[in-house]
Amino acid sequence: MGAVGDGGEGRSRVIGLSPGGINRIVVLGAHCDDIAIGAGGALLTICSAHPGTQVDALVLAGGGTDREDEEHAALTAFCPGADLRLTVLKLPDGRLPAHWDEAKDALQDLRARTDPDLLFAPHPGDAHQDHRGLAKLVPTAFRDHLTLGYEIVKWDGDLARPSVYQPLAPGVAEAKVSLLQQHYPSQRHRPWYDREAFLGLARIRGIECQARYAEAFHVNKLTLDLAGG
Repeated sequence: MGAVGDGGEGRSRVIGLSPGGINRIVVLGAHCDDIAIGAGGALLTICSAHPGTQVDALVLAGGGTDREDEEHAALTAFCPGADLRLTVLKLPDGRLPAHWDEAKDALQDLRARTDPDLLFAPHPGDAHQDHRGLAKLVPTAFRDHLTLGYEIVKWDGDLARPSVYQPLAPGVAEAKVSLLQQHYPSQRHRPWYDREAFLGLARIRGIECQARYAEAFHVNKLTLDLAGG
């Protein structure tokens, strides 16, 4: 992971930190496909490099429908070799404020089951109320965990200036797009759900961190252990 620094004239400097072992990950989404769109490349990268990683995934809406089946197949593909544990709830789409207690209870239950090294979730600046609501709930359950807030391109035009980047190898970026198209047939009719949108954003984020492709994330708080203790 790295952040782009201001290098003045000429080539800018990228500041990078390589984290230690990542054995347990939590991934959160308001809807089926949010996780794969926002952090699919990062999941492919981590799980391919570290077989056996425990991935606890919680999605608030889509349970009991075809979308739950899509999500299970997709996250299995995005987390190769991982110990994937997926829960898809049945909260109605677009109604998270009315189901706040149910969502919070689900997060608390998940927290009681795992102590992750890394967490992926929507970021608080997301314009979709379900995404934004979930982002606000995250620190109430996972207060002392590194949370990377992913981004999802949409009609609202809410893309902001991210602070953390995960460069993606070209093959990983291409695999992400292919898996999104393959495993979420219910979304193919949407005008924004296409190869150009996904790969285009990855290319822009790659430019920002001096890579071909990248995923970008927002971080609220980050504690360093520079002594490595």
